[in-house]
Amino acid sequence: MAPTPGTRRGTHRRTARSLLAALALAATTTSGATATTAAASTATTDASATAGVFAPAPPHNPYAGPDGTATMHGDTGSSDTTPLAGPGAGTWHSERTALASACPTVLVGADGYPVALCTPLFGQVPTVRLLDPDDGSSLAELALTKGSLLGGVYAYTDHQDRLVVADGSRALLRVGHHQDTDGSWRLTVDRRLSLTSAIPEGDAVTGLAPDWKGRVWFATGNGVVGTADDTTGTVRTLTLPAGERVANSISTAPQGTAVTTTHATYLLTAGADGTPKITWRKPYDRGTARKPGLLSWGSGSTPTFFGPGTGTDYVAIVDNADDAAHLEVYRTSDGADVCRVPVLRAAAGPASENSPVGIGRSVFVAGTYGYPYPAVPEGAGDSVPASADFAGGLTRVDVRADGTGCAPVWDNALRSAAVPKLSTGDGLLHTVLRDPLIPGTKGTSLLDPFRYAQIDPATGKVVRSKTVGVGSLFDTLQMAGTITTDGTFLQGTVTGVLRITAE
Repeated sequence: MAPTPGTRRGTHRRTARSLLAALALAATTTSGATATTAAASTATTDASATAGVFAPAPPHNPYAGPDGTATMHGDTGSSDTTPLAGPGAGTWHSERTALASACPTVLVGADGYPVALCTPLFGQVPTVRLLDPDDGSSLAELALTKGSLLGGVYAYTDHQDRLVVADGSRALLRVGHHQDTDGSWRLTVDRRLSLTSAIPEGDAVTGLAPDWKGRVWFATGNGVVGTADDTTGTVRTLTLPAGERVANSISTAPQGTAVTTTHATYLLTAGADGTPKITWRKPYDRGTARKPGLLSWGSGSTPTFFGPGTGTDYVAIVDNADDAAHLEVYRTSDGADVCRVPVLRAAAGPASENSPVGIGRSVFVAGTYGYPYPAVPEGAGDSVPASADFAGGLTRVDVRADGTGCAPVWDNALRSAAVPKLSTGDGLLHTVLRDPLIPGTKGTSLLDPFRYAQIDPATGKVVRSKTVGVGSLFDTLQMAGTITTDGTFLQGTVTGVLRITAE
């Protein structure tokens, strides 16, 4: 039987884990330690008073799970916002659930059970894991057919708490979790639709999201964009211009589906039979090569819907121009340019692999230039230069009230090692920072400390933080965190999932 909404198994446990002695790399945790001074607590309270200033979020998609936890980027508009408040002003604790897997996607359905899409370090077969909401332990797992590197990254939860994902066999799956009479859990493929008739051999789905009619939009690495109705079996596709690759996920809004390729951003809609058609196309400056800290030659952005009216008035990406990274904002209705603004200047890091955070008139861009990814997707090409120090950087830009242009609000050199999330519940940006082993430098090492941080979006300043671990076991690898209904912050790492809680 399926769990009833709002129920959870067991009581809230604070189980201490000490797995590091068995590992060759020296690393430490600060689980159970206090994380702040009285002054920082006051700053958090003051920042919380701004909750509600940033609005509205994109409208809820009726075919997706709860806003804030349904997709890697929070919602199908990829706003990277959440209505849920994160760990509060009490004592912070951090724990690591070791899964021997990189877990870029941790989602939560309406029933409160986290579902993670992970790629094991050995074998690299994408695996779905159901996690205990009380302590983060793995309750059940299901291996999927192996495909491309990005095939183990993007997924979403639907309105029935099922994980929707495409596997390496070019099939669209809905994976449900079910509790048996003995209390044990299992993951099953509740529905499967083959996409082999629409996706050529050697290609694979990169991103997918539902539209407002319940169809699943998908985009492949080689530029096939389609809709799939797994109740009728209908699949319709459109192939984008030759040479344009899709290296990030896609976003949906009532107005259409946004797809950013390695050359341009598109808004697509579907005809009555589901066939995609291009509403507008906007090329951007992709530069002369892939930069270090990017996973493709082009924009690293999943396009972000945001806006002060409907919550989806605009679409934002970050380009890959040689001289600087620019935030580009387009009007959703017709693709008209709203602004092109250089970002990440304080950090001198001209690149972002992350989807911008967008809500109301505000956009936040985190820099990834020089981030030491252990691997890049096949066909990504060499970076120029071959490597660089991790620059980081975080910039806020606001669209002017009349919609004519944008203006920078603040710019700093914070080194976010994750995709930041803006909580409208507590008025704070939540992320994990990667601090240099030697303060004041930009280099990275196997012993860098990682620090969970809450940032005031009005000023860009850290109001509270806590070291959650030291060393590559805690590398958050520019993955997105998720806040649960009880205020727990779940953050995927290269070896499992971190849980940050307050009491």
